[in-house]
This record gives sequence, structure tokens and C-alpha cells, in this order.
Amino acid sequence: MEEARARGNEIIDQHQKALEGVFKTHKQEAVMQADTRIKTETASARQQLNTVSRVQNELKNKLFEEVRAMTEEYMKTEAYKELLVSYIAKAARFADGNSLIIYINSSDEDKKEFLEKRTGMTVTVSEEDFLGGIRSIIPGRNILIDHSFSGALEKEYEEFTFKGGVTGE
Repeated sequence: MEEARARGNEIIDQHQKALEGVFKTHKQEAVMQADTRIKTETASARQQLNTVSRVQNELKNKLFEEVRAMTEEYMKTEAYKELLVSYIAKAARFADGNSLIIYINSSDEDKKEFLEKRTGMTVTVSEEDFLGGIRSIIPGRNILIDHSFSGALEKEYEEFTFKGGVTGE
């Protein structure tokens, strides 16, 4: 009886060791497969993210091209001339009697005489292109007043992000 029990225990121990070996091998294979799948899924997710980022950049560039074109159309209106007048008046008030240099974009050179008559200020045509608007300098206080369209567009471009994707809101 004891010999049969011992033999039975030995068979059970051998079977248990064999099962543990199979389990260990299976576990290692499962971990390797999981690691491979994680790497594959991560690479796929990165690729999709890159695609989305590229599409968003393309759309962002198209949007800002349209904004720039609309800005150029706006610059042909009377409302734009009045905006320049208001920018010059604000700059003059801010200068509060200090020396003030007012620059307009070279594309607005045809508005120089109108702006000078309307505001009583001397206006200088800038050699630097800043799309539109004005830039003013108060030399005595080292202050630049930037009401340029290029500066505003650059700031908006840098801060712009797509949100959600929900339409109609």
C-alpha cells in the first residue's frame, strides 16, 4: 500500500511539475504576445495621431490663408480706414504729448494723406511689411504700440487649436 501511495504521489508530483512547466512556457509566450501587441498598437496609435496632426495642420493653414485673404479684402473698405484713424487716436492719447512715430504698412501708402488730414498726425510708411494696421513708437519711453495685423494673426495662429469637432455650435 505504501509503495503504491508513494508511486501515486510520485506520479502526481511529476504531473504537477509537467503542468507547471507547461504553464510557465504558456505564460512566457502570452507575455511576449501581449508585449508585441502593445508595441504594434502603440505604433498604430502614433501613426494615427501623426495623421490627425498633419490633417489639423493642413486645415489650420488653409483657415489662416482664408483669414489673411479676408483681412486683405477688409483693408479695401472704409471701415478699415476708420479703424486706422481710431488706432492713431488711441496711440496719440496714450503718448500723452510725448513724441510719437506712427507707421502704416506700405500697402496702405495710398491712405497716408487721408490719415494725416483726419488725425492731424504725421504718418510714416514703414519699410517693414506688417500686413496692415499701425505700429507706433514713443521713443522717449521706449514703447511700441503694435496694432499690426501680422502680429495679431501670428498670435492667433500660435494659440489656435481644434476643439471637439462638434458642428453647429
